[in-house]
Amino acid sequence: MKYVKKLLVFAVLLGFALPGWASSDREATNDRMDHAGRVLGEIMAAPDNGIPEEVMEHAKCIAVVPHMLKGGFVFGGQNGRGVATCRTSRGWSAPAFFAITGGSWGLQIGLEGVDLVMIIQNERGMQQLLSSHFQLGGDASAAAGPVGRHASANTDWKLDTEILTYSRARGAFAGLTLTGASIRRDDDSMRAIYGRHATSRSVLNGDVAVPAAAKKFLNAIRGAKAQAVAQGGE
Repeated sequence: MKYVKKLLVFAVLLGFALPGWASSDREATNDRMDHAGRVLGEIMAAPDNGIPEEVMEHAKCIAVVPHMLKGGFVFGGQNGRGVATCRTSRGWSAPAFFAITGGSWGLQIGLEGVDLVMIIQNERGMQQLLSSHFQLGGDASAAAGPVGRHASANTDWKLDTEILTYSRARGAFAGLTLTGASIRRDDDSMRAIYGRHATSRSVLNGDVAVPAAAKKFLNAIRGAKAQAVAQGGE
């Protein structure tokens, strides 16, 4: 009988705890979306050091990882959680959430938060993002993207690379690469915003309604594209 009572007490406590956990995940995810929108806006506000008009115009999807943690001694690593949206026939999709982890090799001393932006350029890169797990440099080719008002006349960035990566560091950090980094669906954030049954594919294909909390992030995406076009014409 005592054992049964203990189970009942545990079940009651768990029932109180679960809504709290869900609420905490939802708040953290909403904050991440807002932060991601600010990061993109700030990057695009520097016309000579932003993402070129041609790159933004060509983007199939845009993914932002605000304050990705990078660091280590000799063995480096990265760890962060991000937000992504893709173009659909009805405009930018509701955001999907992902986590990025991985390692790099090189002389690395220190610990640093870096804002990461990934521009997915073509259908193959988009299909990788729609999946639940892929690797940069393995499943999808990745390279540092061009910077400035306009991309170089050299079109290699458009033809040969599926994902262009941009980073904004708050301090100096050497010997770091995203090659080999693993990107997977952030299940906790997806459940917190959409419930149990939404997948990255259904969300990014535009089959899921845009939640109210995502509107600031999507406005920042639209604003970044408009800003790139305006600055490119100056």
